[in-house]
Amino acid sequence: MRHASTQVGPVGPVEVWPGQPEPLGARFGVGPGSVEGTNFALWAGGAEAVDLCLFDDAGRETRHPLAEPTHEIWHGFLPGVRPGQRYGYRVHGPWEPAAGARWNPAKLLLDPYARAVDGEFDGTPAEVHGHDRDHPDPERADTVRDDRDSAPFVPKGVVVADGPRPATEGRPRTDWADSVIYELHVRGFTMRHPGVPPELRGTYAGLGHPAAIRHLTGLGVTAVELLPVHQFAHDARLTRRGLRNYWGYDSIGYFAPHAGYSASGTRGEQIREFRAMVDALHRAGVEVILDVVYNHTAEGGEEGPTLSLRGIDNAGYYRLAQDPRRYADYTGCGNTPHVVRPHVLRLITDSLRYWVEEMGVDGFRFDLAAALARAMHDVDMLSPFLAVIAQDPVLRRVKLIAEPWDVGDGGYQVGAFPPLWTEWNDRYRDTVRDYWRGALPELGDLGYRLSGSSDLYAGSGRRPYASVNFVTAHDGFTLRDLVTYERKRNEANGEGNRDGSDDNRAWNCGVEGPTDDPDVAALRRAQLRNLLTTLLLSTGVPMLVAGDELGRTQHGNNNAYCQDNETGWLDWSAADDPEWRPLLDLTRRLIALRHDHPVLRRRAFFSGHRHGPRGLRDLGWFTADGREMTEDDWNAPSATLGMFLSGTDIPGRDATGRRIVDDSFLLLLHAGAESLDFPLPGPPWAAGYRLLVDTTREDQERAPDTGHSAGEPLRLGPRSALLLRALPLTR
Repeated sequence: MRHASTQVGPVGPVEVWPGQPEPLGARFGVGPGSVEGTNFALWAGGAEAVDLCLFDDAGRETRHPLAEPTHEIWHGFLPGVRPGQRYGYRVHGPWEPAAGARWNPAKLLLDPYARAVDGEFDGTPAEVHGHDRDHPDPERADTVRDDRDSAPFVPKGVVVADGPRPATEGRPRTDWADSVIYELHVRGFTMRHPGVPPELRGTYAGLGHPAAIRHLTGLGVTAVELLPVHQFAHDARLTRRGLRNYWGYDSIGYFAPHAGYSASGTRGEQIREFRAMVDALHRAGVEVILDVVYNHTAEGGEEGPTLSLRGIDNAGYYRLAQDPRRYADYTGCGNTPHVVRPHVLRLITDSLRYWVEEMGVDGFRFDLAAALARAMHDVDMLSPFLAVIAQDPVLRRVKLIAEPWDVGDGGYQVGAFPPLWTEWNDRYRDTVRDYWRGALPELGDLGYRLSGSSDLYAGSGRRPYASVNFVTAHDGFTLRDLVTYERKRNEANGEGNRDGSDDNRAWNCGVEGPTDDPDVAALRRAQLRNLLTTLLLSTGVPMLVAGDELGRTQHGNNNAYCQDNETGWLDWSAADDPEWRPLLDLTRRLIALRHDHPVLRRRAFFSGHRHGPRGLRDLGWFTADGREMTEDDWNAPSATLGMFLSGTDIPGRDATGRRIVDDSFLLLLHAGAESLDFPLPGPPWAAGYRLLVDTTREDQERAPDTGHSAGEPLRLGPRSALLLRALPLTR
């Protein structure tokens, strides 16, 4: 039975004024009669009634019915409610799981628009489930309502004051073609950093600390891509095993920075701390891209907890299966928000604009983006989500990266997203891994990946920077583990080593796991140099994973999503280790070469044609014996490939209208186990060459800048990559 504003503790009853249905969420400000207070507004389309619940510092609750629904939005203004106030909702309606209705007012619900969250959800208490999780008949459990109060066990939203908007003039606004992305975890990047004060490690303030930023600027990366920082929950199956949802791919608050990464507090302080981190990175010239998870929520399937959307309007927010008791699951995580519905689409786009306009971020990487691009069932590149993004005056101007697949039928969409979007290119990852492990792909496939993947992106009017090239990502082996293990070692995850991919495309260099054999260790370091050199000299946008430049290892765990410990954290001691310092130096050297030479970061695809009467073709390909490639050569595997990049006739002009002219380069890749003499191309390509990078050398900084004549056979060491600057012919 519902009743009027009910006092539960000493707060005292507050009269609820009608308030406004816009904007959604809790907004502190001045109401009628210049009275300060907070306006609350919640979309709950099928609900019968909504109670706003306020909590004092002792956890005592006061309920206030919102009696003013407008266009399915329940709203009210509460005089005197100020920033720092904790709150949630109880939503009333029928309990009919067979019809997709799962309202249960015993469950306190997080406001989907809450901009700060206080408290943590670990998934363990049975009370947080809308159904009787412990029912003796598991087949019926999700249909039996649990009437126990969940409020003591769930986090609460926090009222916050609007802050000043970030300055737009301070944003780096790096062109896509000039970008180098560095994927990192806010907590894992700083937890062991010796230059970050202990009290700031693992936090937004830690990432914004000068010691952390110095590493980024020293590398030369232009953007950090942060693993999820939306408020997320911890899965009960993990917490019962003493583990945590470390990666954060279980979002529950799309407007709130995850409170667990705040060093300064959780009553709104996390917002100021996040903004300060973004400002510090921007001042250093580093953009901030968020990995966002709008394709599912922490509520999971029908057996999951009731935390927010499920209890507000289950059928209104989620895609339900043909049997409405179940969920359509295109993500493998139990549920999929129904993005075709206007209010769900609005929730996502309002969230995205908030992070850009109010929090200062520069772009987004969309986890399992194909799930968002689905219309009623199939992936549709004219879907409402993609259409809204394309016309939005804020979102169409930021960096947009798709993980272009999901787990549903037809979900693999690499190369299919429309202009404005870039994509994680797993075709690049697989081809480069195969090449260097000796499972040689056809040279045509390797050539496409090295030159920007025009086979995937040119036909839709996109550019080479549509391809985000990567060899490793947060999920999978680290770069060092890729050359140390062929089989995953995920026993610490508690799932019997069944989790994580079995398709690693890895080569352990002859010994599985750590070894004292100096020859194997040297080969592994050379393979790391080969992989990094290939990645950073390929056309497209390179993405590094934090710690790969330091030889970071997860000891063979290729799915460290629950390892909030030294397995998942970056080990900074390698920065001063003589064994690994040269790898860091090489990474810096390669990124600097990329920044210095526009031919290495082209804005247009290669044509293979001359761009002037006296110009070279913009791209030349050579076989192991120094011949120019023929069609037959492209259709066969080979361990050796030469790629000539002409800088004399780069299409396009610079910002002042001048022609772009650069040096020319010859990149030689040799994955063979034996040395090879490669005849260097002569006229019209070059008069000679100077060697800049040779991955057979441990220390590139001490390597001589040696010269070589055109036509001279150049010795390629076993499994090596070389970069040479071409000396132009005199005219």
